[in-house]
Amino acid sequence: MKITAQKVFVANVSRTNFVFVKLYTDEGLEGVGEATLEWKTKTVVSALEELERVLIGRDPFAVDAIVEQLHRDSYWRTGAVFRTALGAIEAALLDIKGKALGVPAFELLGGKYRDRVECYANHWFFGAVTPDQYARKAREAVDMGYRALKWDPFDVADLEMNGKQRRQTIDIVAAVRDAVGPDVDLMLDVHGRLNVPTAIAMCRELARFDLRWIEEPTPPESIDALADVRAASSVPIAAGERWYEPTRFLEALAKKAVDVLQPDVSHAGGLGETKRIAHMAHYHLIPVAPHNPVGPVMNAMTLHMSVAIPNFSVFETVSIDVPWRKELVRETLQFEDGAILAPTAPGLGVELNEEACARYPYAPYDVPLFDGSMNTSGVAAGAATFSRVGKDGRN
Repeated sequence: MKITAQKVFVANVSRTNFVFVKLYTDEGLEGVGEATLEWKTKTVVSALEELERVLIGRDPFAVDAIVEQLHRDSYWRTGAVFRTALGAIEAALLDIKGKALGVPAFELLGGKYRDRVECYANHWFFGAVTPDQYARKAREAVDMGYRALKWDPFDVADLEMNGKQRRQTIDIVAAVRDAVGPDVDLMLDVHGRLNVPTAIAMCRELARFDLRWIEEPTPPESIDALADVRAASSVPIAAGERWYEPTRFLEALAKKAVDVLQPDVSHAGGLGETKRIAHMAHYHLIPVAPHNPVGPVMNAMTLHMSVAIPNFSVFETVSIDVPWRKELVRETLQFEDGAILAPTAPGLGVELNEEACARYPYAPYDVPLFDGSMNTSGVAAGAATFSRVGKDGRN
C-alpha cells in the first residue's frame, strides 16, 4: 500500500477554524487527522502542504519511521505549528493502518487500559455573563449527564486583577457551586493570564469552593513561576496545553510545577509522543487530563490516546458547539452517564465529509481572552455536541 495524495480541509466554526488533513492510498483506504491550531489556521495549513511531497509514495504502515523522518528533516524540529501538523499526519496514518487491520487506533498504541473515559464539559457556559446565568447553564450541563465542569470566570484579567474583578470571579464560582452542589467537580481555566502574586491570591480565595484544579494560572513561558504558584496553593494546579516539546514536560515534572498534566495530542506532536509524555508523568505519579477543546477528529485522536495510557484522569469535551459540527464528520461516539465508551470502529472511528467543509469556508478570528468575548464566541449557533446518541453510537 502507498500514499497517493494528501488534501487539507478548513471549516469555520464561529470561534476558530477546524483544520483536517486526509491521506489517500492506492488501495482505496483513507485516513484523517486534525491539525486545528487555534487562531493560526493559515500557518498550519501551509505546514501541512509543505509536508505532502515527503509523504507521497510512502507505506502508511511505517508510522513511526515517517514521523521520525518528518521531525528530523524539518531542521527546526519544534514549534506548535510544525508539531500540530505532524500530529495530524500521524493520526491519519494510524487511521489508515487501523482500518487495514480492522482494529481501533488504540490497539496500535499498545491496547486499552479502560472501557470508558470519564468526561468534563467545556463550552457549557457560552453566553453567560452574570452569576445567575452561569448557575443556570451549569445546571443545564449537569442535566446533560456531566459530573464535572470547566470554565474561565476571570473576565478580562491581564496579569493583575482589581478588587471588582476578583469579587466578580468569586461570585460566579460561588453561584455555580451552589447550583450544582458538592458532588460535581469544578475546574477553573485562567488561560495563563495572571502574574505570580495575583495567581497565588486567587488560588487562596477560591480554595473554599473545593475545586478539582485551577488550570494554567500563569503564562506558559515560565515553569518556575508555575512551580511558585503550585507551592503556595492548596488547590491542585493543572497545565501543559501550550507546551509542545517533551523537554518542557520533563522540566515541569522535575520542578514539581503541576498536579495534573495536560498535553494536547495534536500540539505535542501526535498520539505516540503524547503517550510517551504520559508515561513520563506516570513515573512521577502525576495524572494526565489531555487538552481537547476543538474539533471532532481531534476528539477521536484524544479519546484513543486516553484509552491507552495508565494514568488517565478525565477527558475534556466540547459540550456545546456549532450545529454544523455534525455535518463535518460522522462520529461513532457513545456518551453515557458522564463518560464516553472506548471506541470499537476500526481506525479513529470518524469519517470526514469533504463537501460539508466547503460550505463553511475559512474566516479570521481574534484571540478572545482579553476583550471579554471568551464566553460569547459562537453562542448564537450553539448546540449540544452529545445531545443525541443513536443505538449504533452515531450522533
